[in-house]
Amino acid sequence: MKLLDNQVAIITGAGRGVGRATAELMAEHGARIVVSDRDAEPAQEVVKAIQEKGGQAVAICGSVTDPAFAKQLIDGTIAAFGQLDILVNNAGYTWDGMLHKMTDEQFQAMIDVHLTAPFRLIREASPYMRDAGKADIDAGRTVYRKIINVSSVAGEMGNVGQANYASAKAGVIGLTKTVAREWGQFNINCNAVSFGLIDTRLTQAKEMGETFDGIPLGIPEKVKQMFAHSIPQKRAGSAEEAAAGIFYLASPFSNYVNGQVLSINGGWYT
Repeated sequence: MKLLDNQVAIITGAGRGVGRATAELMAEHGARIVVSDRDAEPAQEVVKAIQEKGGQAVAICGSVTDPAFAKQLIDGTIAAFGQLDILVNNAGYTWDGMLHKMTDEQFQAMIDVHLTAPFRLIREASPYMRDAGKADIDAGRTVYRKIINVSSVAGEMGNVGQANYASAKAGVIGLTKTVAREWGQFNINCNAVSFGLIDTRLTQAKEMGETFDGIPLGIPEKVKQMFAHSIPQKRAGSAEEAAAGIFYLASPFSNYVNGQVLSINGGWYT
């Protein structure tokens, strides 16, 4: 029997990077996967990759910042698989700028995608996680369900040029700990991962010129190298290494881990 057999997992931002690595790892261990991404093409590529290896997956696409999307995603998951056991709030991007030049739109955009969207999804999932957990307990069953929110070293320490992103990621930690306190009694573990420098399109060399809705992605290569040099392991982490931390918090190995922040940063700060 695989570790996640008979479980259903939603992963937002699963079309690329850490989200994709997480989806493929969970599918390998038996979970049925809902690949959620704003862009349909990469989402369908992940579904195909999982299915080609004998797994089960569907794509439900849309923007997590759309107030209507949380219901669409949860309803679609229940229609496809009939249950929800694991929710990974991973979707996001960065929109950097120095605080004295940052616009209200720029600040609010990060709150919307990194904090409001997870809140809406957790709230929408409550009938299939909180209420289902209560029903299991009343019936004498012990069933664990898992929520994993993605935070960042910026949310724990702050970061120059990221007042918006750091504020949102700090908020994610507060949300995580509150859900853990409110829903732990129903055998729901809510934890966060806090990533340091992970190789994704958000941390690739800015000189590559990739954008998200016209917003430049990445960091200058010299800055990235400076960050890497300050990490004891002298390198960025891979998407697969980041996904492994999420997988641990989704697995039975973490059944007594609740309200915690797992730092995955190569020892960047200790």
